[in-house]
Amino acid sequence: MDKLIITVTVDSSMSYPGNPHMPGISDTTAVAQQYIDAVNAGASIAHHHGVHYLDPTMQADGRKLSKIDYEGWRDLTAKITSAVDPVIQFGIASARVEEKIKLMDLGPEMMSFCFNVHDEYFQPDPALPPNEMYSLHPRDELELYCRAAAEHAVKPEIESFYTGAFWNLEFVRQRGLLKDPVWATLFLGWQGGAWTPPTPDALLFLVRHLPPNVNWNLSVMDPKAQWQLLPMAIALGGHCRVGWEDNPYLPSGELAKHNAQLVEVVTSMARNMGREVASPAEAREIIGLENRAAGKGE
Repeated sequence: MDKLIITVTVDSSMSYPGNPHMPGISDTTAVAQQYIDAVNAGASIAHHHGVHYLDPTMQADGRKLSKIDYEGWRDLTAKITSAVDPVIQFGIASARVEEKIKLMDLGPEMMSFCFNVHDEYFQPDPALPPNEMYSLHPRDELELYCRAAAEHAVKPEIESFYTGAFWNLEFVRQRGLLKDPVWATLFLGWQGGAWTPPTPDALLFLVRHLPPNVNWNLSVMDPKAQWQLLPMAIALGGHCRVGWEDNPYLPSGELAKHNAQLVEVVTSMARNMGREVASPAEAREIIGLENRAAGKGE
């Protein structure tokens, strides 16, 4: 069994907008420090959203997604990599493909793309209005994205909210656009029309139907179920994603003041189960990445 790769994702501005510890999205110094501390605690992938702003309403193209501030992304990436050397994974799959391709010029090692419909609804606090995102991702868009990723030496992270993403994964791979091993993240408990329940049965169903040559990572957006399912992922040979975006609460129910606290829970959990945690260099080898610094191509 490979060593455990831990992904940390700090930005809760959309998923938990009432989180009092989350810095302003444009405060790249404070956000970067969260990533730096989390990497020092054991995370090897920094999944970041740079600086972005959600469309206020449905747009003329039939999508409600995020707009990207490119200089904000460049700045946050530089501040993280000036102190630590994690795998840099650009997130915000909820952005238009043209903007994501332009972001590839900043030289991330990985980038997220949703291989199924985007339909998300975030309202953990009923006193705050919901944040919603909508978009179809047709197969010609998936091919366009993967061709651009190959040209930029960026490895796609296949965001998979249900098994239809696996069908699309194989469709694209058969066209020679995905290198093995593929990296896929399974999303459980993310509310909206792409929801899959955060249960052991759901996780086993997804894992049993994964295509071959796929490394899988688990993201659970449910404060209680996450801490029940991550040990299962560790035991099954999968990898784990934690951070304020997915769940800002510790197993005790206390709000984590730092993302490093969430990472520390997983590192302790893994070691108690007899599974070692991967360093960034080891994560690159497992994922199949070139060992290069983020920022190449700027």
